[in-house]
Amino acid sequence: MKKLRIHFVGIKGVGMTPLAIIAKEAGFTVSGSDIEDEFITDPVLKRAGIVPYIGFSKEHVLSPDLVIITGAHNGFDNVETKEAQKRHIKVITQGEAVGLFMNGEIFGKKFIGISIAGTHGKTTTTAMVATILKENKLDPSYIIGTGDVGLFGAPGHLGKGKYFVAEADEYATEPKYNKKAKFLWQFPKIQVITNIEFDHPDIYSSIDDIRKCYLEFSNQLPKNGILIACGDDREVKKLLKDYQGNVISYGFNSDNNYVLENVHISGMHMFFSISSNGMLLSDFMLKVVGEHNALNALASIIVSLECGLSIDKIKNGLLTFNGSKRRLEFIGELLTGAKVYDDYAHHPTEIRKTLTTLRKQYPNKKIVSVFQPHTYSRTKTLFNEFSRAFDNIEDLSVIVSDIYASLREQADQEITAKKLVDAIMLSKQDVQYLSSLDNVIQYINQKRLRSDTILVTMGAGDIYKIHSQLKFA
Repeated sequence: MKKLRIHFVGIKGVGMTPLAIIAKEAGFTVSGSDIEDEFITDPVLKRAGIVPYIGFSKEHVLSPDLVIITGAHNGFDNVETKEAQKRHIKVITQGEAVGLFMNGEIFGKKFIGISIAGTHGKTTTTAMVATILKENKLDPSYIIGTGDVGLFGAPGHLGKGKYFVAEADEYATEPKYNKKAKFLWQFPKIQVITNIEFDHPDIYSSIDDIRKCYLEFSNQLPKNGILIACGDDREVKKLLKDYQGNVISYGFNSDNNYVLENVHISGMHMFFSISSNGMLLSDFMLKVVGEHNALNALASIIVSLECGLSIDKIKNGLLTFNGSKRRLEFIGELLTGAKVYDDYAHHPTEIRKTLTTLRKQYPNKKIVSVFQPHTYSRTKTLFNEFSRAFDNIEDLSVIVSDIYASLREQADQEITAKKLVDAIMLSKQDVQYLSSLDNVIQYINQKRLRSDTILVTMGAGDIYKIHSQLKFA
């Protein structure tokens, strides 16, 4: 196997960092560049001994064998990308690289691919599958789109085992020049679809377009492949009517192959049962909470069964999972007493699920939600859904900060966070607009939130950065 020199343009991205770690573990020479801003991947890159260049320059790509780029930072128009192409150095996108790594030839081996797709839950489900396989000494390779996975460690690993587990993202390969869905570069043997909702309005015009894209992905499974799909989801049900391959369905509804039952939360733990064909399979315990996480766990259990693990081994493996970075992550307690959580929720459905989970977990506490909308296009297209996402949660205060613009979009003055606050106020009174993160920090410090309060930050931008400016016990 040739020891390649690989350069990553935008190495701090949650899709890029795991690839860089895998390449480093393979013995390849790894370099990368990014902007100076703090990312959640900074600590894990440092632990891996990878020090990114700050900024983008032609000088960074004088001699690599391969350059991997992201859709952010101008994609194919980035100065480093153009210089690499000028020098006839091979350039591929992050989506292509995931498929290349999963194939295994670049490492001189062959993997059995396991791809986890879905509008929501794919990061957590991928992390759960990787945890179970790792805890049972199967040493899987994996790509998990986050900073780190709690006590589990880095989000990327090149294992000696036969399985390669990866998130499968429906976003565009390169939004300006190649609209092909990133997950279409993956050719797994096992595929999971957690759910399908309308998202990425800058790429897709309708939910039908998204569902058709997922169907195309599922049709790439081999004849002996397995599609594990949430049968409760409306759009997944439509997909399954058109899919001709092997399917295992799961969910709360009794017509699924695997049925989730008796979900309840006790403190920081969640308990649930699983039945199949009307027979109780087993009871399980998780160290993360929320019905959506019970569904994620059930998907990971089915994957693990298909990998040949016993129920007892799966239960023990799953019990070691303690969450992923920015997925209803417990940050700590403020000096004033309030518990602080952080969540990546950037879609109306995710907001509702996160707040519903916290309300069930803490039925007698106030909840203060600090939401930072992510991208103008998403906020504009799903405006009505966002305006209702905070409904039906009792004793909830809502703070909305300015929209966090993606690096791949232009500002849209037609949509603002203030307009969203005005819309939320039509059904919920305790709502306010605080434009900047500094304003949010000042508000929290002035309010002196006590032990009767839960504070949760939500959004896919940089809202999590306020934690470093708060005073924790």
